[in-house]
Amino acid sequence: MAVINSTEATQARHTEPSPSMVERMTLILDAFDGRRVPLSLEEVARRARLPRSTVHRILNQMLRFQWIEHETFGYRLGRRALGPCGDERGHGEIREAAAARLHELHLRTGLVAHLSVLDGCDVVFLDKVGGASARQVPSRVGGRVAAHHTADGKSMLAGLAPETVDSLYLPTPPSHTVATPALHLELSRIRQRGGLAFHRDPAKSEFACVAAAVRSGDATIAAVSLCGDGRDGRLKHVAPLVAGAARAVSRILNPKAA
Repeated sequence: MAVINSTEATQARHTEPSPSMVERMTLILDAFDGRRVPLSLEEVARRARLPRSTVHRILNQMLRFQWIEHETFGYRLGRRALGPCGDERGHGEIREAAAARLHELHLRTGLVAHLSVLDGCDVVFLDKVGGASARQVPSRVGGRVAAHHTADGKSMLAGLAPETVDSLYLPTPPSHTVATPALHLELSRIRQRGGLAFHRDPAKSEFACVAAAVRSGDATIAAVSLCGDGRDGRLKHVAPLVAGAARAVSRILNPKAA
């Protein structure tokens, strides 16, 4: 029987190939559980069991090709990793978690309930519940509106760092920005109100909305709102219901944080 001395064993270990780039990319992608919940660099490195510096370098390369996305609160799977319907799969999970709460909000208030997500500097409506009264509210499922023109959008923007808000609105090359001091002041007030955002349509003075963000850990992932005639001050009275619904959906999507 052949005997391998310590020198040969050491040489054998040194000649073992290190994980290839493809293997390391796979380990990093597997660190995410498929949900659109951001992970910090340290969390990705720990789950992938790779050095932090290696993970950081590979993540930067994966960002360029949309395998990974980066935001204020960390990294998450990008559109290429999730496939052509990746966003819809993530949105389906959010819709399912919020469905009962939206119906409850509508039944208790008679107002139109919305569920929306932030896509860049726009709001995209995932769901709308309001019965016959829904036709009076100018929104549609799948519709897209500038975030700073809606209560939903402002509630989600308020969950972002000010520099992130600026980066969403800053064109390339930078010539001007929609994220004005007035918008930042309004977002600051929303944070002081615990995340409740109000908006009145300047074109239809009777139409108003109140919204609260759905969160997963430190990340804002969606918003719940009630919209309708705001002339009687009813929206301020139903605001706590909206905030409660948003918290309930947050707990469903991230039960560990409850």
